[in-house]
Amino acid sequence: MLTIKRVPTVVSNYQEDVSASAAAETVGCGRNCLGKCCLPVSKLPLYAFKGDGIDSIKGGEEPEVSFFDTLILGQWEDRMSRGLFRYDVTLCETKVIPGEYGFVAQLNEGRHLKKRPTEFRVDRVLQPFDGSKFNFTKVGQEEVLLRFEQSFDEKTHYFASSAVDSDSISPSVVAINVSPIEYGHVLLIPCVLECLPQRIDHESFLLALHMAKEAANPFFRLGFNSLGAFATINHLHFQAYYLSVPFPVEKAPTQKITMANGLPDNGVTISELLNYPVRALVFEGGNTLKDLSDVVSNACIFLQETNIPYNVLISDCGNRIFLFPQCYAEKQALGEVSQELLDTQVNPAVWEISGHIVLKRKNDYDDASENYAWSLLAEVSLSEERFQEVKTYIFEAAGLQEMVCVAEKEEGEGNEDVKDEDEDSLFGSSSRTSATYYPQGCLVQQ
Repeated sequence: MLTIKRVPTVVSNYQEDVSASAAAETVGCGRNCLGKCCLPVSKLPLYAFKGDGIDSIKGGEEPEVSFFDTLILGQWEDRMSRGLFRYDVTLCETKVIPGEYGFVAQLNEGRHLKKRPTEFRVDRVLQPFDGSKFNFTKVGQEEVLLRFEQSFDEKTHYFASSAVDSDSISPSVVAINVSPIEYGHVLLIPCVLECLPQRIDHESFLLALHMAKEAANPFFRLGFNSLGAFATINHLHFQAYYLSVPFPVEKAPTQKITMANGLPDNGVTISELLNYPVRALVFEGGNTLKDLSDVVSNACIFLQETNIPYNVLISDCGNRIFLFPQCYAEKQALGEVSQELLDTQVNPAVWEISGHIVLKRKNDYDDASENYAWSLLAEVSLSEERFQEVKTYIFEAAGLQEMVCVAEKEEGEGNEDVKDEDEDSLFGSSSRTSATYYPQGCLVQQ
């Protein structure tokens, strides 16, 4: 069994108390947590969004000021005033690295302190939930901003205090990350009481898109890291925060992939990222939010089931989604990453891959250059040959067939709608026969 020691980010003030609380699952634990002992008899703020219905996705419009956006920020700042964060992220130095791409570097020494070492397998994207380790049922309710659930009618509702119905489905909650990367850094935890492992399904991904849509703020993005791609907690969650400049990946040109005729037209367009150090697919459009969600979810489910680590960035108010298959942990375990990159202790997850690089040492921040950012992210990317194989199988799993690539190379800026339309693998197939997808030499046989 291949393992690699990790030092995970502390995302809750209760994360270091796992050993003391893991054994007790009695009713009324006294900690006012999100577990089955406390949550079903609690009251929390509730934001209920209206259902998708037949609403189409509209991009390229200036979003109106969102009540949900204001609510999240107000609640987040309230938790800051109550001293629930481990440091003041607004005091962290941030700069745009000179160069063509505009990578963003942040010095965040706080994320390097008070961390609890654990072991994670790096060769398995799908791993069962382990209640003995830290998970979000152990989070105190004071860290929760609100419940985020779909309403039972076609209206949006907000209740400052709403009882959690023990007979209803497990609530989805939005909580603070006590070790934030940026202003407004929160966690979306779908169906917290179901104790789902860190893997995307159709329902959870649609919930994340609804959150992006409700925020209606182009500077608010959601991210997802799979196991093997630097997720640090095996309990289903998305991260989100505000960054007031475009991510470099959002400005990169793309090449539209034309699908064969005769396939169902759901309005979703798929493109390939160009001139960027990490190869990725970009999904946009959709006749409804669910159309877009289903296509991306199918791709993520394929990657999970074929044991390929990946990261997802949800941008443009949920209208644009980047999917990054990656292999950095694999290379790291094989000793193929340079010591110079390892010394920076940067684990390239979704934010780093998107171009916001969080550095933990002052000298690394002072010396940060575009060459460093490019070198780091280039180690994340699949080779061209491997990426094309993965892309082909994603399309096959989704019932799609690529016809031809049509390049429309124009430089996109920010969130504008103008854009251009290898190594041996440690990650063997977890639920399919290896011969179905990759040559035998590309796998570690179990």
